[in-house]
Amino acid sequence: MKKNPIIVALDVPTAERAQQLATELAPVVGGFKIGAELFTSAGPELVRRLLDTGAAVFLDLKFHDIPNTVSRAVAAATRLGVHILTIHTSGGLAMMQAAETAAQETAKACGRSAPLVLGVTVLTSLDTQELNEIGITGRVSQQVERLARLAVRAGLRGLVCSPLELAGLRGFLPSSMQLVTPGIRGPDDPPGDQKRTLSAREALAAGADWLVIGRPIIAAKSPRAAAEKILS
Repeated sequence: MKKNPIIVALDVPTAERAQQLATELAPVVGGFKIGAELFTSAGPELVRRLLDTGAAVFLDLKFHDIPNTVSRAVAAATRLGVHILTIHTSGGLAMMQAAETAAQETAKACGRSAPLVLGVTVLTSLDTQELNEIGITGRVSQQVERLARLAVRAGLRGLVCSPLELAGLRGFLPSSMQLVTPGIRGPDDPPGDQKRTLSAREALAAGADWLVIGRPIIAAKSPRAAAEKILS
């Protein structure tokens, strides 16, 4: 991937709009994220089209199932050629190990570099009260740390985390662990449904490697100008 840390979340309903945004933004961002809505609408063909342009692609489907099923899904995503993909760390140690092994072995068989398998700890839309409501006791930060340590044991090379957990995670994670941070907002942007946010500058200073940014860019009057402003 490019050394530009911005990954634009293509949270749009159609392949046509996604390609328009990708064409406009490719010169000023590091890659594009395809999530559940767009992948369900446009499927693997859109991934291939974006890859054909030379763009880095982050497939964010957050696999969470039994180890064998997740292993097969990760292998399929690796054969598709994506650069980054996500799994839920709450799927457990064996599931995470199966995902990383599938990425490495499939990539080797295809003669390419393995995609970065990112573990999702706690969604940025959740706070401590909501965690307690689903039976997880303690603070959000405690659950994030618990799952992050499990991801290290599983051999994952990256995590998705809230901006507010970055500094704490950097305190105990291996230096090679890549941290990808959603929930980035500009100083004048509303938080929307993200409850744990920072600015791009603050997140990078706290230890983020990649910044996933959606609405502040794609909903702007000029998406390219918005991306350039955040980058600067």
